[in-house]
Formats: sequence, structure tokens, C-alpha cells
Amino acid sequence: MAQTRTAIGLMSGTSMDGIDVALLKTDGDAIVERGPSAGFAYDARFRDRLKQGLVDAKAITQRDQRPGALPELERDLTLRHAEAVKTFLQQNNLSPADIDVIGFHGQTVLHRPDEALTVQIGDGPLLARETGIDVVYDMRANDMVHGGQGAPLIPAYHAALARGAAGLSAPVVFVNIGGISNLTFIGAGETLVAYDSGPGNTLIDQWVEAHAGIPFDQGGMVASEGTVLPDLAERYLANPFFTAKQRRSLDRNDFVPPAGSDAGLADGARTLAHVTAAAILKSAGHLPQRPSTYIVCGGGRLNPVIMRDLAALAEAEGATVLPAEDAGFNGDSMEAEAWAYLAVRSLQGLPLTYPGTTGVRRPITGGKQAARPLRGEARNSV
Repeated sequence: MAQTRTAIGLMSGTSMDGIDVALLKTDGDAIVERGPSAGFAYDARFRDRLKQGLVDAKAITQRDQRPGALPELERDLTLRHAEAVKTFLQQNNLSPADIDVIGFHGQTVLHRPDEALTVQIGDGPLLARETGIDVVYDMRANDMVHGGQGAPLIPAYHAALARGAAGLSAPVVFVNIGGISNLTFIGAGETLVAYDSGPGNTLIDQWVEAHAGIPFDQGGMVASEGTVLPDLAERYLANPFFTAKQRRSLDRNDFVPPAGSDAGLADGARTLAHVTAAAILKSAGHLPQRPSTYIVCGGGRLNPVIMRDLAALAEAEGATVLPAEDAGFNGDSMEAEAWAYLAVRSLQGLPLTYPGTTGVRRPITGGKQAARPLRGEARNSV
């Protein structure tokens, strides 16, 4: 019987808005006991440094390269994750000795699946030293070594959640609307199919920041004042990504504003909210069959404009859209929970990815391990 471990998952996603932390007790298989979670926002200056990191990362041709300011950014990012863990433990009356492992995603600064190149900055050994907890990190790379796209990795956890949920009948689709949106299809017999479905919050975030100097459209307030511009929406949705036979993993820069767009702030945000919803349904056309239920997690579910459009489009196809909470899950912490779950799977040599999720040649495990300091050993704090 697999050992049940207490794990913490850390996620800093493509929206680059902060660190999600979640605790999970799991055997990396059937046992999933969700614990507390928390979010720690990045300040505006650090978000600007992360954006510059995306620019610096364009020069990378090998995974271990760190051009420009990336070495310092990687160190500071890791230390911010360490502080988040320490604060989370204090808030929940826990100590490092109570935690068996941390699943550390890091920050994706480059993702080029067609070149088998993905880079998540984050120093696993430094995090282990700073927290005093074993760390599993760099979980995407081995998938690419074996022919996969390196994403999405969360489907294994979605399958575990669906397995333990009452009242869900196959087929069901989990929709994660982060910076990029992705789908996990769970069919009869736990058939898993997963892929990125298109832009999530990234385009809206970029639009409102460029036009209003705000980092994101909180609660869809800007979009709610605008009107969908059909021609502009169709130009986004005409991207060859949606009709290509092979599903591919996306980088946050794969969708750019069409040339010649002169939309105003509100109309642009409203149009991009519609594009986010329509992209999900358009990409769902590549699934083995249309689902009866869409369960939505990630920050995008908090934008009521996106959710209304998604619900209307799904209803037209006879499907229901549920926020994760209505299905008994936590839509804010699900990705962080997944990284805790995947860390335990990694320790046990279980697959993280499958041919149906990333296109990998066979089910494959992944991740690197960094051990906590031995008792009495100096932490070498920096």
C-alpha cells in the first residue's frame, strides 16, 4: 500500500499575480484529503520584474541558461516562496516537521513545446534549505524528454478529484482559466484527455494594463461596461491553433492583438472576455465527446462576464457550467493542491503525464528532488 504523505503545493501561474499555497494529505493515488490554503500576492514592482524575466528568457536556447537578470530573479522568487511557506505554517500552527514534501512549480518564463524547451525558474535546493522541508521541483521537463508538450500536468489530480466526488457523471470537463486556459476531459473508465484550450486571463490583463494601468479586470468591472466587437473577436478566434489537428501547449505570448485594432478600454476588455469563453468551447470540439458538465477553476471563474458567456455557449450545446465551489472543490487552490499531489506521485515513481494529456509517448513520471538539511546542518541562508 502506498504511503500517505502530508504535502504542500506551491503555484505561481501565468497570470503572475502571486503564490498559491495548499496543503494536501495524499498517497498520490486514491487518497486525497484537502487541507487549508492561502494566497500571497506579488507587489507591483516584483510583477514588473517577472515581466522583464519573460523578455530576458527569450534568449534561452538551453534549459539551464539564465540570461540577463534571471539569476537574481530566480533567487528572489524562491525566497518569496520560502516566506510564503513559513507564513502559511505559522497561520496553521504547523512546523516543517509536519510536512513531508513541498511540490514547487516555480515560474514559467519560457514554454516552446515545438522545440521541446520549457523553463520554470525556481531553485529547489534553496527552497529546501530555507524551509527545512524536502522539495520536488522541475516536474515538466521529463515529459518533454519523452516526447510530451510539458503541459498540462494537472489532469492526474483532476481525475483523482472526480473519482472521489459525489454526483458527477462522465463525461465531465475541468476548465482551468488562468493566464492560459486548459481542459481536462474525464470520460467513462477515467479516460483522460487534456490540452490547453486558448487564452485565459492573459489577454484581458494585458489589455487593461496597457489601456488603464491596472493589473487585471477585477470582477469583470471594466468588461461589464463594454460591448463585444464581433469582428475583433473573430480575428482572435481565427487563430490556426483552434483548427489544428494536433493539440499543443501554449505560451502566454502565443496570442497577440490583431494588427489595426483600435478598440477602447471597455469594448476591448468585453471582447476579450468573450474570446476567453468562446475559445474554451471551440477547443472542446476536439474532445472525444461533448461533456455534460464543465467545472471551472482558476482566477477566470471570478470574472462574471466570462462565466456568463461560457454558461450561455455551453447551454446551447446542452451542457452545464459550474464554478468549482458548486462541485465541492476550491477553485483558487486547485492548482496548488495539484502540485502537492504530483510531488507525492513523483516520490512514488507514479506517472505525472500520459499520452492523452501531453502527447508523451508513454505514461511518465518526473520531477527532481531536493532534500531538506540534515539536523544540525547549517541552512546557508542567503
